Amino acid sequence: MGLPRTNRLKRREDFKIVYSRGIRRHSSHLSLRALPPESKSKENSLKETKIGISISKKVSKKAVIRNRIKRQIRGAMRELLPTFPKGWKILIVVKSVAKECKYDNFLRELKKLLVKVKSINGH
Repeated sequence: MGLPRTNRLKRREDFKIVYSRGIRRHSSHLSLRALPPESKSKENSLKETKIGISISKKVSKKAVIRNRIKRQIRGAMRELLPTFPKGWKILIVVKSVAKECKYDNFLRELKKLLVKVKSINGH
């Protein structure tokens, strides 16, 4: 079970915007880019938080491994989703050393990165 459809970052243009203008934070297995809502307008407060995951073939040539990592990250983000304020756009880039990483490690690292970006616990 993945992320809800309303919470997925899908379009290439959205990925480019978040990648170029987003706040950058790094951990040992993940790199996070987060774009806060543009303004405090009522229109942006109604928009859902969008999450995208980028994983390269440098992580693994096998699609099975890349998909397993994406499923683990989506599960961790689904668990953290109720704590998000509305309107954020988040891009998670998986580093090549993440092959041996487990779900608990992803969850812990994502929490730390999101607190650093101030999208949870201090928005």
